[in-house]
Amino acid sequence: MVKRFFSYYKPHRKLFVLDLICSFLVALCNLFYPFVTKQVINNYVPGKLLDLMLIWCGALLVIYVVKAILTYIVQYWGHVLGVRIQGDMREDFFKHIETLPFSFFDDNKTGAIMSRITNDLFDISELAHHGPEDSFMSIITVIGALILLCLTVDPWLALIVLAILPFMLWFAIKTRRNLRVSSKKSREGMAEVNAEVESSVSGIRVAKAYNASQNEINKFHKSNAVFMKARASAYKAMGVFFSGLGFFNDFLYLAAITAGGLFFYFDMIDVGGFTAYILYTTMMINPIRTLVNIFEQIQNGMTGFVRFTEIMDIPGEVECDDPVEIGELKGDIRYNDVTFSYRSKDNVNTVIKNLSMEIPAGKTVALVGPSGGGKTTLCHLLPRFYEIESGSITIDGTDIRSMRRSDLRRNVGIVAQDVFLFGGSVRENIEYGKPGATDEEIIAAAKKANIHEFIMALPDGYDTYVGERGVKLSGGQKQRISIARAFLKDPPILVLDEATSALDNITELQIRNSLMDLSKGRTVLLVAHRLSTVKNADEIIVIGKDGIVERGTHEKLMQAKGEYYNLYSAIS
Repeated sequence: MVKRFFSYYKPHRKLFVLDLICSFLVALCNLFYPFVTKQVINNYVPGKLLDLMLIWCGALLVIYVVKAILTYIVQYWGHVLGVRIQGDMREDFFKHIETLPFSFFDDNKTGAIMSRITNDLFDISELAHHGPEDSFMSIITVIGALILLCLTVDPWLALIVLAILPFMLWFAIKTRRNLRVSSKKSREGMAEVNAEVESSVSGIRVAKAYNASQNEINKFHKSNAVFMKARASAYKAMGVFFSGLGFFNDFLYLAAITAGGLFFYFDMIDVGGFTAYILYTTMMINPIRTLVNIFEQIQNGMTGFVRFTEIMDIPGEVECDDPVEIGELKGDIRYNDVTFSYRSKDNVNTVIKNLSMEIPAGKTVALVGPSGGGKTTLCHLLPRFYEIESGSITIDGTDIRSMRRSDLRRNVGIVAQDVFLFGGSVRENIEYGKPGATDEEIIAAAKKANIHEFIMALPDGYDTYVGERGVKLSGGQKQRISIARAFLKDPPILVLDEATSALDNITELQIRNSLMDLSKGRTVLLVAHRLSTVKNADEIIVIGKDGIVERGTHEKLMQAKGEYYNLYSAIS
């Protein structure tokens, strides 16, 4: 884990080395003051050596000016180092998130993911900067002070101080485990709070519509209480840790003044040596305190890094070793004995079992039937949002698992019931169909979707901001933008998953014409509950809980008076 953490320093090793060198020099600068103080008290003042005293005081002034410059470098460039490492981690995290399968997002809350990319990475950034730098500076200061104590004051006094340090280290290691465990629980609690806030804010309109604000408050109160309890446990462990080490710090002061006083009383050291001993001991207290503070920083940072690596270690979507090169597909689709299950830690839900069907190139096949039969799942399997358990899905005779996902998805366009628009302009949302498209191409796609005139009537036209998730637009307007997006993509295969089920009848009729235009010359997989939208399909497949119930054209299925006839009659 430590090796993995420090691998992020590699691209910034020059800045890291500069930070450590400056930290080392700052630590050396701190060691001069006790030595000069001893010389002034023992020699320069009693001997009336004013010139030497002023020279050394001037030398100290120069040292402190240099120290100030070095401290600026450490503070500024050291933090820049931390920010750059944090940026690299955030970049890697986001890139990896983009590669994860749909199943990951089914099992993880958006707010919890956001917590990892913000709060956790901030603590990692602080550790990346302060951890090595403060640890290095503190260790150099303690070791340097002990060496100078031996050389300039008395080795036995240095040994007395040194004897206390192992007990401090033992106590820190002993209490560190509880701090680490409680810190991890606190992180998890914070992630739950973030997830609850994200969910409540996203669903604020539903909560207000159903007067359920109090329910959301109660849910937040529960997750917030869990977080507060976890945080209180963390502070308890922190209290034991810091109070214990604080006692050792105070005991070190006591040992220094007691031992130094006795040595001075028995004339084993002089007054300058006694003063230098107290100063060196005091000098060691501050870095020891810093090391104590670093323990908390290490706990927070490493807890964050562990949570970071937990996500990074989740396998992304895997490509086959030797993918087939494909250009534009014709769209001859075959599902061959396909089985698929949704899996969680405690449950396996098989929604498709040994299903076979085909969609000839250029034809429209509609999937109908009661909810839970796996119609939408079949759509999701085609662009490999999920991987099948057994069987195969082929397009133009090639197994889709032997294709690159990017090549496959370039050939598949999707218009779904739940339209997602990004928080940007109308232009940017249409452009998702073909990144880098020209204005002429975007306008042409909008015209085909019958939304160009509406867009031009907006305050800023195509540059109008649509709001988060397109909240400033109606359902029909958002759906037309998604259709324009599909027109711009111009794929040979089109998936229409309940594309009009959330719309009113008038809007549905308007958009149905756009969808018919979009479907011309393409292989279309159509899922619909409104059976009026599937009458013109080349084939209708009725899917139940046990698979395909019946199939055929609208006329043949109506004549058969089976499941489709019953469904159609129920809504007529």
